[in-house]
Amino acid sequence: MKKEFLLQGLNCVICAGKIENKIKKIKGIKSASINFISKKLVLEIEDEETKIINQVTKIVKDIEPEIRVIESYSTKKGIENENNNDDDEDRKRVIIKLVIGGTLFVVGMIFELPNWLELTIFLISYIIVGRNVVLQAAKEISKGRVFTEHFLMSVATVGAFCVGQYPEGVAVMLFYMLGELLEDMAVDRSRKSVSELMNIRPDYANLKVGGKLKKVLPEEIGVGEIIVVKPGEKIPLDGKVIEGISMVNTSALTGESVPFELEPGKDALSGFINENGVLTVEVSKKYEESTIAKILDLVQNASSKKAPTEKFITKFARYYTPIVVFGALALAIIPPLVIPGATFSDYIYRALIFLVVSCPCALIISIPLGFVSGMGGASKRGILVKGGNYLQALNNVEAVVFDKTGTLTKGIFKVTGTNPQNDYSSEELIESAAYAESYSNHPIALSIVSAYNKEIDKNRIENYQEIAGQGIKVNINNREILIGNTKFMANQNIKYNDVDTIDTVVHVAINRKYAGNIVIADEVKEDSLNAIKDLKSLGVKKEIMLTGDLKAVGNKIGRQLGLDKVYSELLPADKVDKIESLEMKKSPKGKIVFVGDGINDAPVLAGADIGIAMGGLGSDAAIEAADIVIMTDEPSKVASAIRIARRTQGIVYQNVVFALGIKAIFLVLGALGIASMWEAVFGDMGVALIAIFNSIRAINTKNL
Repeated sequence: MKKEFLLQGLNCVICAGKIENKIKKIKGIKSASINFISKKLVLEIEDEETKIINQVTKIVKDIEPEIRVIESYSTKKGIENENNNDDDEDRKRVIIKLVIGGTLFVVGMIFELPNWLELTIFLISYIIVGRNVVLQAAKEISKGRVFTEHFLMSVATVGAFCVGQYPEGVAVMLFYMLGELLEDMAVDRSRKSVSELMNIRPDYANLKVGGKLKKVLPEEIGVGEIIVVKPGEKIPLDGKVIEGISMVNTSALTGESVPFELEPGKDALSGFINENGVLTVEVSKKYEESTIAKILDLVQNASSKKAPTEKFITKFARYYTPIVVFGALALAIIPPLVIPGATFSDYIYRALIFLVVSCPCALIISIPLGFVSGMGGASKRGILVKGGNYLQALNNVEAVVFDKTGTLTKGIFKVTGTNPQNDYSSEELIESAAYAESYSNHPIALSIVSAYNKEIDKNRIENYQEIAGQGIKVNINNREILIGNTKFMANQNIKYNDVDTIDTVVHVAINRKYAGNIVIADEVKEDSLNAIKDLKSLGVKKEIMLTGDLKAVGNKIGRQLGLDKVYSELLPADKVDKIESLEMKKSPKGKIVFVGDGINDAPVLAGADIGIAMGGLGSDAAIEAADIVIMTDEPSKVASAIRIARRTQGIVYQNVVFALGIKAIFLVLGALGIASMWEAVFGDMGVALIAIFNSIRAINTKNL
């Protein structure tokens, strides 16, 4: 069973990690993940639901008493707005404290005051801006959690007062509070940017009841009911258009701005935006099974699968903070005992600077934020990544393996050539074939009817007879039409001309006289050649195709696209074997990507390091089986996904190097007595803010 909770008031990323680790240890919980950006806790519970939820709530309250644990976040209306309002109120209170505390700080700095009055003003200012930090540190210590950012700030600032550095003690707390406010606003901005990309959840549906329209929640509508979608509204549920013609904007699902037309008989997917006409739609899926619900669930839970870099930083911070605290303690005590002339007050001050600089917030917040921003930017391009681990894995792709039909080719048969004979024209050949095939639903028959592109008068058709595995015999306007394969022509004693091609050939005879043949093929997508070129330019070593089609067909497409290797005439199990053999040949860090249509390739998608479902629009199997879903039919989006992954990884590594580098410099300067508390504040909050704003850049994927 899957349960979701909103942790309203969660503003501490370190606390989020502690809550997650403790919850994971509860018996009966299969998995637990906290998304700090969306403030969501997702649990997979095995049994004893009520007991487990009570334990979860207790753990959250023990670590952060101010957090409200709200169940079923995804279905409760108004909670998100309530959460935003609470955040706004908290910010107002912080700003008021900053203004009052800051004013007193400035007064103390500008005016020459007696020592007792100066101490009083700075102390009042400190209590206003730092009271909550000190109280929080005391609460954490009482629960056995010593090495926290609140403890570091409290020791550093109280210590500054003890050595007579009142202004610096207040300044650290003042700028720490300002930094926390700016940090919170930056994270909130990123959160809103990501949520706006997927702001596709419909608020209501117009249900048709007895000729009247009634506004209801999409969750309340059942399969088979009729809804009406007006211009400008989102289609709230998956269904089939039964009345009306309109252009729809699919960009929310596909990332593509070009609209397309819906008409009676076509599928209308939830998340499309109706642009002009009124559409009447018969609902085919309940809301929880609809395209929009599946995609929202996928995007909202993407950050639950953490990248290796995220996991490393969380583990790193667990050991880093205690080491720094003991290092500061050693700095305060050892030098005055062994260095002639060294004083305790000087080295205690240096140790306090050491503590201020050491907070690991810059890394702990900016790195997961970078991956969330990268995944948000990918979703903007119609590429849905199910977790930061898959996004990071795309940086080590050695081979991309493609399915053929529906992935590199359109999966739709099309007439690619006509060869009329014996004075018949191409138009006569296609017309005769279209009438003969008009009763069939076979893809080849449909392609011929589509090529004719005119209305077929069924009254002209007589004596329709289908010969299984061979062809069709029919009379049209008193003319006998024979259409089929070479075997059918031979059995009917029709002398035909064979065609040297690997594509499908349909032969046509009119009144027992050979009229010619029609060549039909599955077209290669216009985008496929660019996709392979892009992957090669990115340094991907091998581009491979697996297909169940004939060897001649596979080899032809392989040559056409410039693929490195083609394996043909494969069953689904054979495809799995091929992926496994490639896995054995790759380097230790290398990754194998399989790109399929997500319907009949589920075993291969699941077996590869990274499974990418191509053309996943509306395909339940694609969304379920794949690690990444490309919501369009463009194979080139695979290369785009790799570019986004590389850019995100670059930004994450920039933050790691920048944060650790700057902190190392200031730790050394502080230990040598060169840096003051003022520089230490930049080394902590300044670095954190720069890293956060750098992470937000990952959401911009427009030119990738």
